Amino acid sequence: MLIDEIEIRVRYGETDQMGVVHHGNYALYLEMARTEWLRSLGVSYKEMEENGVMLPVISMSLNYKKSAYYDEVIKVKTTLKNHPTVKIDFDFEITNQQGELLVLANTVLAFINMETKRPMKCPKYILDLLPQEI
Repeated sequence: MLIDEIEIRVRYGETDQMGVVHHGNYALYLEMARTEWLRSLGVSYKEMEENGVMLPVISMSLNYKKSAYYDEVIKVKTTLKNHPTVKIDFDFEITNQQGELLVLANTVLAFINMETKRPMKCPKYILDLLPQEI
């Protein structure tokens, strides 16, 4: 399985009055992690869109275990769950600096042709960057 990990420092504006990350911000953290996962493969969202491919989220689930707090550095580990087809499926683990599990998450995205707005197969240039077995 292809795995990537990024670190994010929690910003003040992402928290409530108690310094706890608001649950809605985790979707942004997952997006940041997916973008960097693709970048580590040598692909950018921008280039995909320039090539007529959109990648909208069609499913997202989050299971909150513990809170993240203002100014903490959290790690978001992204794992490609299986070989992409018309969909690409990621699992995530978010941990704090002590290695404590904060969130387990999953997102499924669909490859969409920007011109037709219809689902399409994962572009060959992405598949070519992945190992045969995941």
